[in-house]
Amino acid sequence: MNLVRSPAPALTDFETARAAFFDGVGAVEPVSVPIEAALGAVCAGAHASATGWPASDIAAIDGYAFASADLSGASAYAPAISSNRPQWVEVGDPLPGGCDCVLEAPCVDADGPLVEVLCEAVPGQGVRRAGEDIAAGRAFLRPGRRVTALDLLAARRGGLERLSVRRPSLAVIDIAAADGGRLTSVTVADLAAQAGAAVAQRLTVERDSPAIAAALGAASCDLIITVGGTGDGRTDAVAEAIASCGTLLAHGLAIRPGQRMAIGRIGRTPIIALPGLPDQALGGWLLMAEPLIHQLAGLVARRPAPGWLSRKISSAIGFCEIVLLAREGDELSPMATGAFSLAQVASADAWLVVPADSEGNAAGATVSAWPLRDTP
Repeated sequence: MNLVRSPAPALTDFETARAAFFDGVGAVEPVSVPIEAALGAVCAGAHASATGWPASDIAAIDGYAFASADLSGASAYAPAISSNRPQWVEVGDPLPGGCDCVLEAPCVDADGPLVEVLCEAVPGQGVRRAGEDIAAGRAFLRPGRRVTALDLLAARRGGLERLSVRRPSLAVIDIAAADGGRLTSVTVADLAAQAGAAVAQRLTVERDSPAIAAALGAASCDLIITVGGTGDGRTDAVAEAIASCGTLLAHGLAIRPGQRMAIGRIGRTPIIALPGLPDQALGGWLLMAEPLIHQLAGLVARRPAPGWLSRKISSAIGFCEIVLLAREGDELSPMATGAFSLAQVASADAWLVVPADSEGNAAGATVSAWPLRDTP
């Protein structure tokens, strides 16, 4: 399906372009990586602990180790007496043989020739039992979820050294421009890493079609993103370069911001050409690039969070428009629609899309918004 823009400045319907672009794109093959390299990648399969932890009963508090049966009925008025000095253990120490509890120091008077225990105990008191944290063979790390630091804690405790994950590889090609455009490409690379991709290549090329086409052809990765050179100016040659070495699906989408973005493929590798201005690039990133990275990574679909609008949103018919929002609990306050300043991007908590056939949303309406960061 070829959706190449005609000579007239017509824009391709976003949903049509997205369906064509995402068609046939599946998750990348899983790879086995050392645990240290798995953070942020998407888990590709269920993992089971190789060993249980703790391997044996250990002290959960600092204190004296005892056999609880020897302390039955002990109290400050009738202490249990022992001529054998108990062993002092600290958190994480294995329990001595025959012991099944640990008492804190105030419960034990060990100053004299005889040890007096001033309270009784139950088996397991002050103790972490063998396999209590993770039993051997216990399954964890569900597929399709991003690997977190807490997942890695469990994996290490379970004796795992490697994990099976999916992490799409990405090339970011900066079409030579002013410093502002280069800053946009750096931001795109950061966003890609945050989304779980491995930024395998960072290139800067001249703004002519042969140089751009050569860079596209040399890229070896799961996804290519170019930044800059997507407009209709005399030096904007990205769309031409994509068409010369692959398939240009669309150049110019009915979205705001980001309408001069382009999409295509070289072979089976998707290409997203983002505009150089930060807010224009962000529009293409949110609507195309980030969802595609998630699909390549096999990430379980996220869900937007509901809220109610404190003010009306007005939108132009014919365009999918992105709205930046400030969130306070369930209240969502529109900050900008269709074009953003960097200050608004930095202050926003969430975003939503007004479909092309809608004029917006009324004040008080319940809507679903995607988070821009982990916490408001």
